[in-house]
Amino acid sequence: MESHANSVTSALHRLIAGQVARSGGWLPFDRYMALALYAPGLGYYANTSRKFGTMPGSGSDFATAPEMSPLFGQCLAVQVDEALQKTDTSEIWEFGAGSGALARELLQVLHPRVRRYTIVELSAALRERQQQALAPFADQVEWVSELPEKIRGVVVGNEVLDAMPVKLVVRKNLLWHERGVTVQDGKLAWSDVLTHLRPPHEPPGTHDYLTELHHQAQAFLRTLAERLDAGAAFFIDYGFPEAEYYHAQRHMGTLMCHRGHMADPDPLDSPGEKDITSHVDFTGIAVAAQEAGLPTLGYASQGRFLVNCGIVERMASLSVPQQAAAQRLVAEHEMGELFKVIGFQRGAFWNAIGFRYGDRTHAL
Repeated sequence: MESHANSVTSALHRLIAGQVARSGGWLPFDRYMALALYAPGLGYYANTSRKFGTMPGSGSDFATAPEMSPLFGQCLAVQVDEALQKTDTSEIWEFGAGSGALARELLQVLHPRVRRYTIVELSAALRERQQQALAPFADQVEWVSELPEKIRGVVVGNEVLDAMPVKLVVRKNLLWHERGVTVQDGKLAWSDVLTHLRPPHEPPGTHDYLTELHHQAQAFLRTLAERLDAGAAFFIDYGFPEAEYYHAQRHMGTLMCHRGHMADPDPLDSPGEKDITSHVDFTGIAVAAQEAGLPTLGYASQGRFLVNCGIVERMASLSVPQQAAAQRLVAEHEMGELFKVIGFQRGAFWNAIGFRYGDRTHAL
């Protein structure tokens, strides 16, 4: 009897192969990635696999900061509370709330001053898990599947931008190609076609070079900028400013898959069974928001941001194992340096506590 995972992969493979055929035999990678992650009932984030958890034995694939330590949410709450006050708003909007762990921590700290907590979630399976985690706050939380025309409040998104579909471009023999997906002998395979697309910076040198373009994430920021009537937005993710992202030595790009707490570089293998991500080009994100009228409030490493918001003082009262878990959030060789926090504001600029020391906006 076919296992659930194999059944999902087989059905998704048939769906993708059909899309390839309808597209003339070649599907751009961003469209493939959207299907692999979000196809209703089959894509990785749309099926019922566990995904979030701290240990492989739980059946999960990866752990995000809110699962590692409650201090992540508690410290982000310090910044969110300040933003609610400075922008005179009373709502929180979270994109892609995962297991619900971050929402739970934010609400435990801020529920007296939060009129409504809205989660934008496409996955029915994740929405059900979030509803269970947030049952104590059921009267404050609601779920939507798309943005409203206007938002007033503070927006948060942890590891959301990295899961937005990307285009792949590859320089071969000094010519740029877009990388897409085809079907050969019944199996998914790579196929490159010449393109006018280019990365923001031409990588120096003549060597072959593969990288990602973040058109959908940038479009998301432009849409958010148009609809954020008053408030602020904070996104936490792994990535680099443009000059580092498109560095000549990063010639294999940043695309990566995660399953069973292991990483692998092959997104065409077992679609629907594993996460597909790429690092974030924070310069592109900031420029897209600013051009749409949403100025940058600050940009810092996750470690610096959490220290600014008081994580060191909070760690002092924890047990040794709890301190070790929290330390992973700030240590440079763990999440502290690779992960960044970027903030935007609408209505009133202020010296935000999370960026008070170590702000790197100048490096974007």
